[in-house]
Amino acid sequence: MTPADLSLTVLHAVRRAVDDGALRVDVPPLVKVERARPGGVGEYASNIALTLARSAGRTALDVAGILEERLRDAPGLQEVAVTGPGFLNFTLRPDAAGELVRAVREAGDAYGNGTALTGTTVRFADLTESRALLVTETVVRLLRSQGADAGFGGDERVHVHPGAYEPDTLGADAARWALLRAAPQDRPLEGPPLLVQHERNSLFRVRYAHSRVRRLLVNAAQLGFGPAYETPVHAPELLGVLGDHPVALLTAARHRAPDRVARHLEATADALLPFQHTVLPLGDEKPSAAHRSRLALAEAAGTVLAGGLSVLGISAPERI
Repeated sequence: MTPADLSLTVLHAVRRAVDDGALRVDVPPLVKVERARPGGVGEYASNIALTLARSAGRTALDVAGILEERLRDAPGLQEVAVTGPGFLNFTLRPDAAGELVRAVREAGDAYGNGTALTGTTVRFADLTESRALLVTETVVRLLRSQGADAGFGGDERVHVHPGAYEPDTLGADAARWALLRAAPQDRPLEGPPLLVQHERNSLFRVRYAHSRVRRLLVNAAQLGFGPAYETPVHAPELLGVLGDHPVALLTAARHRAPDRVARHLEATADALLPFQHTVLPLGDEKPSAAHRSRLALAEAAGTVLAGGLSVLGISAPERI
């Protein structure tokens, strides 16, 4: 992990803290990290907590604690420590990216499922309005994925702007995305643009990214190699969103907000699509450990896309 990678990782933690309501600040455009000074802890340090403290209305130590919590399992970090008035100090792991890729590939579509909400019981009111029912059914799946006992037959409600579910005109996938991609309290997306195969169509972009991974695996097999993470791959944005996936699912469950999953899938697709061009050998190049490692990372990204779409009840086609 380079200093630039670490800066992105800390920035992701700030963004997650803002997204889940733990911090009320404007997310900075970048986070400065530098080599730890003599006598310091770890290899790198950042004063980001001190920078955000005033606008957050909290002490720097409070802000540092919030960020440390969200950095504990970040790819590439062996340890995060808070020192002095609120400095974050980082010790790097030598093979954190490899561990992340292997974890995703081993868990498959279940990657991101957890036990954070075990012991929580949630019962939603029985519903008839189509969008409210669709959103609530998806929230139930999200809650269960995090260990909660969730279902219907109670009185809790997700506050939803009404919207028609139109699978007959849009198809089931586009009809679901139109209602789930917008925040529950916002108007649904317009349906017809979701049928256009263009990068401006967020649903197409996510499903196309997944299909590209499936094609890469086929093409690699034809060239005589398969995925295996053997050597470090420089792809901080892609590794960052893969590491964020469990947090995205948990946050979506806690906030009753499936749109957070959809937005995370868009971020994953946006990180994957430029990366995919580096995966296969070019010209007379022979497959190498670097190609096998990039293919393993791409496969992990495809797994996250398929799993997230499944949570939303949307298919992940092999080809588009």
